[in-house]
Amino acid sequence: MDVTIYHNPACGTSRNTLALIRAAGIEPAVIEYLKEPPTREQLAKLISDAGLNVRQAIREKGTPYAELGLDNPELTDERLLDAMIATPILINRPFVVTPLGTRLARPSELVLDILPETFKGPFFKEDGEQVLDPEGKRIA
Repeated sequence: MDVTIYHNPACGTSRNTLALIRAAGIEPAVIEYLKEPPTREQLAKLISDAGLNVRQAIREKGTPYAELGLDNPELTDERLLDAMIATPILINRPFVVTPLGTRLARPSELVLDILPETFKGPFFKEDGEQVLDPEGKRIA
């Protein structure tokens, strides 16, 4: 299965998502989007395919969101996309693309919605939270 993750290795949610993909037996294409940002068109498609609006795909925490005045409700999606392309840290992460769909995997277990059920055992996030039971089934 072809899987792509737009990844930030400094982000725990992104690391957990990548680990879940690998736990499914899949080695994804890893795009470190801070080093290799998507094009404006790719970003707009990721957001749309994930069923989000542009504001839902912007990261506020740990970014210059407020300093850039992006909290202004009058800003258009076009202006927000421009800001995200100019300053990729504003792109929320991780976006994951599979043949089963596209998700902004926040929380990381949302990636399970677009992965095959090929897990062989339990899975725990970095903080110890259990996501999959000993049979590899999602814990509600």
